[in-house]
Amino acid sequence: MVELTTAEFAAAKARGEARMRGPRAASAHYDAGRNRVIVRLTTGVEIGFAPRDVEGLRHASIDDLKAIEVEAFGLGIHFPRLDADLYVPALLQGVLGSKRWMAAQPGSAGGPAHSPAKAAVSRANGERSGRSRKVVAGGKG
Repeated sequence: MVELTTAEFAAAKARGEARMRGPRAASAHYDAGRNRVIVRLTTGVEIGFAPRDVEGLRHASIDDLKAIEVEAFGLGIHFPRLDADLYVPALLQGVLGSKRWMAAQPGSAGGPAHSPAKAAVSRANGERSGRSRKVVAGGKG
């Protein structure tokens, strides 16, 4: 068992109280018509996201997605049929999975700075704009 100091306990309590003052989930449901999970916050704001964009929900069936529970005083969303959980404060920051999973997603953090696909799009955009090609000494333009 780990023992906390009085200061550590007070700091942890303050963090918990701050989380409870922020937006939390009041309810959640799956809207099959729009293919979106909709979370209504305690502030009255609703947020929605496609299941394919969330770790653990990508290949879920409609029945899997319809079973949603709000847990941990609104700080968590649980999908019991999938054993998948979302942390609402992270969800509000656009975090839809673990750091490792998020980093592996296309377009995550802007993706690679240079890729053949990005170069092709850049060339096509340049041709449409009518600007002349940049000539680099000793290399390709």
